Amino acid sequence: MTISIAARCERTGAFGVAISSSSPAVGSRCPNVRAGVGAVASQNVTDPSLGPALLDALASGLAAKAALDLISSTATHPEFRQLTVVDATGAAAVFSGAKSLGITAEVTDHNVAAAGNMLANDGVIQAMVNSFNTNSEKELADRLICSLEAGVSAGGEAGPVHSAAVLVATQVSWPTTNLRVDWDENPIVKLREIYEVWAPQSDDYVTRALNPSVAPSYAVPGDE
Repeated sequence: MTISIAARCERTGAFGVAISSSSPAVGSRCPNVRAGVGAVASQNVTDPSLGPALLDALASGLAAKAALDLISSTATHPEFRQLTVVDATGAAAVFSGAKSLGITAEVTDHNVAAAGNMLANDGVIQAMVNSFNTNSEKELADRLICSLEAGVSAGGEAGPVHSAAVLVATQVSWPTTNLRVDWDENPIVKLREIYEVWAPQSDDYVTRALNPSVAPSYAVPGDE
């Protein structure tokens, strides 16, 4: 069982995915982002190769729907897959195979695609998108976590959730936020706690990569 949201920030051009699942380490398999290209989630009975393939299709020039049609039509066992994609223009698309599990739902809007399986009810995903659209002043990672929290408030998944993640790409070649809770009784709560520690430092870690001579220190052992 999984809920996810893939999105683009209209203000900054950043791409991100937030996701939670009953399975362990969902962040290691399902979310994919690439600066200037798009955001993708691959879930349900997951094939981790599909996320990078979707991003490659977007990078080749295909729009979100065309990329999704290509990858879902050539994937092995597509009936088990659930895929979301947002491209560099903000166009969004979702594919849910015929064997997606339990109650499923999918919602797209400009800059956002969200989907879920084994949901408590079919309104969970719309609640996530509503939250995303009403929090445009927040940084993208914060908005995405808010969307997970809104999904939980709307009923969430049908059973216990054990892992969660948020992944964001900005203007550099690596994800500038990559936070994961791989196993916990309250993984979205824990993800929020980690984000609140990470957020004030996130830009500084980009500075450390690009110009370490001016990067700040955080006074931890070995950090000078």
